[in-house]
Amino acid sequence: MTTSHILNAVSPLIADLAQDLSERERLRRLLAALRNLLPADAVALLKLEGEWLHPMAIDGLMPDTLGRRFRLAEHPRFAQLLAAGQAMRFEPDSPLPDPYDGLVAHKGQTITELHVHDCMGCVLQLGGMPWGLLTLDALEPGRFADPAALAMLQAFSNLAAATVATAERVHQLSQLARGSSHTTSTAAVPERGLQGSSPAMRQLQKDIALVAASDLSVLITGETGTGKELVAQAVHAQSARAGKPMVSINCAALPDNLVESELFGHVRGAFTGALTERSGKFEQAQQGTLFLDEVGELSLPVQAKLLRVLQSGQLQRLGSDREHHVDVRVIAATNRDLAAEVSAGRMRADFYHRLNVYPLNVPPLRERDSDVLQLAGYFLEENRSRLKLGGLRLEAAAQAALLNHRWAGNVRELEHLISRAVLKALSRNDGSSGRASSRLRIVTLGVADLWDQPEAIVATPAPQPPATQSLPAPELGLRDAVTTYERELVNASLARHHGSWAAAARELQIDRANLQRLAKRLDIVKP
Repeated sequence: MTTSHILNAVSPLIADLAQDLSERERLRRLLAALRNLLPADAVALLKLEGEWLHPMAIDGLMPDTLGRRFRLAEHPRFAQLLAAGQAMRFEPDSPLPDPYDGLVAHKGQTITELHVHDCMGCVLQLGGMPWGLLTLDALEPGRFADPAALAMLQAFSNLAAATVATAERVHQLSQLARGSSHTTSTAAVPERGLQGSSPAMRQLQKDIALVAASDLSVLITGETGTGKELVAQAVHAQSARAGKPMVSINCAALPDNLVESELFGHVRGAFTGALTERSGKFEQAQQGTLFLDEVGELSLPVQAKLLRVLQSGQLQRLGSDREHHVDVRVIAATNRDLAAEVSAGRMRADFYHRLNVYPLNVPPLRERDSDVLQLAGYFLEENRSRLKLGGLRLEAAAQAALLNHRWAGNVRELEHLISRAVLKALSRNDGSSGRASSRLRIVTLGVADLWDQPEAIVATPAPQPPATQSLPAPELGLRDAVTTYERELVNASLARHHGSWAAAARELQIDRANLQRLAKRLDIVKP
């Protein structure tokens, strides 16, 4: 490789340091320049976060790699690179498993040919501390045998570190511009955080960073399975209250006679069984955050009692006349349309407006197409680690099927689907090979592992509105007509499934608990 070729590859990167680029674009250009310099089939930039390595940018790897999190204790090659502190190469016959086996996006290769046969990497240092790793992989043995390749990677790492430092500085400045000066340590970030880089998720992340810097109450809305609790955790983790407790309570799981005691606490003798004095969730969350999940399930009397503490921070334990003052930020979540609940008289308007100071809507998975494979990669790596497998990958047809699915159950449905598919694939592989050692190699998930029925993978067409003239004039008002229709649907489904809540919930595509609450609201008794 000539000097002019090297200069042509790195000169744009040097010029980029002074340019106003997004973090994604800056890192993409960094990896593209590295592949121009060195003959790699795949390159990746990974950030060190505690005991995990998080891919920040990839080139030449499967899209789901971006969603994976690599635990150092389970990937000795990564651990050795970090310990070396400088560029190093692994011999093609190295017995250490390669984290990218089966993940190199190389068309025309069979699964058995997708094992990485040559790899090298180096540590990126920022401020004298290891920031992460830069890795290069090739499917052909001996691709990096030339000692000059290792020297070039070591020299390139200094420019890469400068690029990463610039990207992080731009990110910090953008946070300051949005009014958020609080940063969190790695330990404060939940292990299973928000995943995705689609436009909808990037906007949600911006909104989270904006509201986290304040003390405003937040109302998180979204369909079942979208990850509303993760959004609440992200708001708390990025706030000035991150070092204080975040207390969660599922409002739907509380009996009406215990809600007041759970939220406000009670004194001894306040009710039968109250043998000692006990603080409530508000006091337990002092100076921190209280997360009210499924807040739409609270009864009207409880809503009225919550108004005072939301307004002034004053509360009384059940059975006591003494007031307590609490400093708590309230984050609430629901999959209901609370404005409609107010109109229907099932929620107090003043309570709704106390909660809905800053609304955050979590987008459904069908509006996050580019995130599906990234999330799938996250769940694949979770299953690989839990089952101690060598590698998990998706066939191209399985990737296409995931992208085409409608995801009525959102991220939770995808998580459960991947877990089931892994077990099916393991059963199929073990049955065909007749030995458990096959689990140590790459396990590939096909469409048949994801869905038993081929038609299940076809994207559900958007429903077409019926012709106006086909709709009869309602005898009741709109809301009563909708309630009547809901009651008929639920009754019919329960009848078809002989009173089975679980089967009816699957047919109606809602959670069983939500179906039972809906039936209670509609005055339906199980047949």
